[in-house]
Amino acid sequence: MTRIILFILKCFVGLFAAVGFLVAAGILFAGLLLQRFDGFEPQLAELPQETVLVLDLADGLVEQQPDNPLARASLGSALVLRDAVDGLHRAARDERVKALILRAGWGQPGLAQVQELRAAIDDFRAQGKPVTAFAETFGEAGNGTLHYYLASAAGELWIQPSGDVDITGFSMQQPFLRQLLEDYGVRAQVGQREEYKGAMAIFTEARLPEAQRQNLQQYLDSSLSQIVTAVAKARNLETTAVRQLIDSAPHRGPDALQAGLVDNLGYWDQARDAVETAAGSESELVSLRDYARATREDSEEGPIIALVHGSGPIVLEPGENDPVFGRVRMGAVDVVNALSEAIDDSEVAAILFRVDSPGGSYVGSDAIWREVQRARDLGKPVVVSMGNIAGSGGYFVAAPAHSIVAQPGTLTGSIGVVTGKFALNELWRDLGVNWDGVQAGRRANLWSPHAPFTREEWEWLQATLDATYADFTDKVARGRNLSPEAVQAAAGGRIWSGEDALAAGLVDDLGGYSKALSVAKEAAGIPADAAVRLLPYPERRDPFSAFFEDTLGGEIDNPGAQALVRSLARLVQAVAPLIEAMEAMSGDPRGQTLHSGPLPQSAQPRPGAF
Repeated sequence: MTRIILFILKCFVGLFAAVGFLVAAGILFAGLLLQRFDGFEPQLAELPQETVLVLDLADGLVEQQPDNPLARASLGSALVLRDAVDGLHRAARDERVKALILRAGWGQPGLAQVQELRAAIDDFRAQGKPVTAFAETFGEAGNGTLHYYLASAAGELWIQPSGDVDITGFSMQQPFLRQLLEDYGVRAQVGQREEYKGAMAIFTEARLPEAQRQNLQQYLDSSLSQIVTAVAKARNLETTAVRQLIDSAPHRGPDALQAGLVDNLGYWDQARDAVETAAGSESELVSLRDYARATREDSEEGPIIALVHGSGPIVLEPGENDPVFGRVRMGAVDVVNALSEAIDDSEVAAILFRVDSPGGSYVGSDAIWREVQRARDLGKPVVVSMGNIAGSGGYFVAAPAHSIVAQPGTLTGSIGVVTGKFALNELWRDLGVNWDGVQAGRRANLWSPHAPFTREEWEWLQATLDATYADFTDKVARGRNLSPEAVQAAAGGRIWSGEDALAAGLVDDLGGYSKALSVAKEAAGIPADAAVRLLPYPERRDPFSAFFEDTLGGEIDNPGAQALVRSLARLVQAVAPLIEAMEAMSGDPRGQTLHSGPLPQSAQPRPGAF
């Protein structure tokens, strides 16, 4: 039944998406050809001598550009995080760049991504260059707390007079389906190690278990505390005052001005004109994306540091970057091949492994772990840079690395195991459906949803969970040089902020790409000021992608096409959680053994009122 419902849902969404993409494709193709023949240039021809950079979060923020051309098209003008950070570092030391405008309030960046951008903005200001932040409002088109946290790094902060400063903090809510499933004769048979492991609690519990409640509260408290401290320092406020402002939010524009949360009330054109006037009469606005492309200087000399990305849930099969449902999956086979290629390349001095994953398949995670361990055995340093999340399998793959670098807000840990299945036999009986057949092998129906586990099978499952959990904790202990007692204290399925994970010995340093790169250079014996070649492994381009990039420039700048693609994205996002839940119920449960489960979500943006 779950597969039937899932199929119908996918058909429904796929129908709309297919029609939409056919229309979008026509618009895109026509628009791109017109741009091509009108002398469209994919890169900035010449940088103005008086440049004001614009970092616009409405464009989106991604870990890496996908090879899939439709997935790339659906991202529009999204900034690649590493390009944005590197671009800001170059701009801070570029005499042509006079100032930076941050357009905040739009989009859904993660806490760790915001912290990485914030550090780059701090570096920009440290070079004596002004930064101005502007938002129409904080909280209607993106998480207000995170966007304000980023904007507070600016020296001057503007908000539209009608806008709000919606710094209400964070919340985590999720549905618990146990009663619904039982009412329809569906029984979730799930085992876990240990009490904090909540990946399947939405199916097995009627409410949030107390241990998981305490753990999630600890993570949210740590995250908010980091923001309070940073905002208080940036805005010259007491931390107690910032806490009170959060608890009394949202704040209308004039109230936010009076409270010292913003410096000016005005509209985008007014903020922009003020910055351009201060920068010089000849100043011109240039997007950070264009600047980063125009000034990128890939060194052709120096030691090679391989960059390997591991993003999304871990699956055994090749990875996925789905332009329809917007999902990114870390294919174990892809990451293993990339790591293997880098390990066996004698020119590669070290590997920078970027992990942004909630985990997934135990076997897939173990295959990736083996390559990281192999690099360690061969003396080739692997430095892990953690993104928004490195939980369960996402932490498993990082455990044997030479060094692990996380942002203070990175969700990490979740050292635990969970697996099981859904028994649908009572549902079929109520529907008058009788499943019958033959089998060869006493346990051939072990994972069948049409019958519950037998006592013998359940005992086997418990033994498997024990063995998997022991393997996980042992590999963490050996990889991190921790005692079994220290690992047990950090394990149990608990999630940690990067800041707390540092104190628990699960990570080595706090920071982003720049910090991880400096650690990798040090581990490889490369001088800190030496130039290196940071090369993606593997370098892959499928034929369609190559045609799209080389012939058409790889840009989607047609406003109508972008609007259509984004509308389709909103459509599929509305049903994506239901589809993911149905997939969890109908898929092979072993693919979720090392999954950290539903993640704490920021407070949802509210619709605007007029």
